[in-house]
Amino acid sequence: MSADPITPVLTKRWLSPQSWRLATYEKLEGYTAFRKALAGTPEQLVQLVKDAGLRGRGGAGFPAGVKWSFMPKDESKPHYLVINADEGEPGTCKDIPLMMADPHSLIEGCIIASYAMRAHRCFIYVRGEALHCIRRLNAAVREAYDAGYLGKNILGSGFDLDITVHAGAGAYICGEETALLDSLEGRRGQPRLKPPFPAAAGLYAAPTTVNNVETIASVPYIVNGGADWFRQMGTEKSPGPKIYSISGHVERPGQYEAPLGTTLRELLELCGGMKDGIPLKFWTPGGSSTPLFTAEHLDVPLDFEGAAEAGSMLGTTAVQVFNETVSVPWAVMKWTKFYEHESCGKCTPCREGTYWLAQILERMVEGRGTEEDIDTLLDVCDNILGRAFCALGDGAVSPITSGIKYFRDEFLALCDKNRASSPELVGAS
Repeated sequence: MSADPITPVLTKRWLSPQSWRLATYEKLEGYTAFRKALAGTPEQLVQLVKDAGLRGRGGAGFPAGVKWSFMPKDESKPHYLVINADEGEPGTCKDIPLMMADPHSLIEGCIIASYAMRAHRCFIYVRGEALHCIRRLNAAVREAYDAGYLGKNILGSGFDLDITVHAGAGAYICGEETALLDSLEGRRGQPRLKPPFPAAAGLYAAPTTVNNVETIASVPYIVNGGADWFRQMGTEKSPGPKIYSISGHVERPGQYEAPLGTTLRELLELCGGMKDGIPLKFWTPGGSSTPLFTAEHLDVPLDFEGAAEAGSMLGTTAVQVFNETVSVPWAVMKWTKFYEHESCGKCTPCREGTYWLAQILERMVEGRGTEEDIDTLLDVCDNILGRAFCALGDGAVSPITSGIKYFRDEFLALCDKNRASSPELVGAS
């Protein structure tokens, strides 16, 4: 695979004048896929998405078609589709630009997905701070209602669908699907115990599917192009295009659409290389909750398997790039303070653990650390990993354990600095 810019799929309308308007969307193949979808059966659509191999773009990479198939066939209870547009992960910035530039692709995807899962209500949960995005989505939903694409008996198909855009309560934890459902119901955003899983008892204790914005926005293209076309992009196990959000020390940060499996070396070519030519030191493949990579990982294929085999996760493909001027312990401390602040406090390992991790890292960065602090950090991480209620705890330890793994010397240097400035310690050595 070369680093030549590929023909865009998800971002193809982004640069069109007034790309967010219904008129522009319809000129560029908009609202053709859902007509095709409504002519088929829900089962055919679920099978198509399974065949295409579309995987969740919110970070977990779970096969979307399989998730859809978990929804019960009977309609004794209402079915809900919930779109997770909370996007609170540090470094993640793909869903908001997608909804700003091309909101109708999400709405059309919602119609198709709702039809496939026999849902007649869809909620788009957008993080509350993204006011401009909420307004634009609301305007697009109004346009879709006016055109007869939403509401009762859509285009005479007998299918009804209502979409509600909901402004979230502004907390990172609400990006966790069950905490999002609690927040949507008007309660405090905290993760629920699973099982029951949302497909059995989600929103209002009814069958619910929660999908990411980019996942659902990919669906109209699959319906129009077919499973084989979709599989021509990306890798065998991670097919399709992906929006990579590149931030940090690069010449042209921004959103770059490329096939799954593209490497950082290729992405750096697309965005003009490292800023001011200062070499790469470390980077995250999928936001701050994914373990760090170093310059040695430039050629790791950025798909779900490639990132995992190299010891990290693809996450949300929020590629944060740091050059040699950045202190790893300082960056890790900044991220840890974020997790400490955003922990919902429901479970002890995460609530207490993130507090102590932040305390220790702050002390180390100030030059008052000891070698024992490194062991303490790893010990606390060990007590959080896999023991917290949701993945926030696991995400919080990722930068610390990977930072120490690759840059232990930098953490030790902070201790040495402490030793050199303390006469009693110098005498002891």
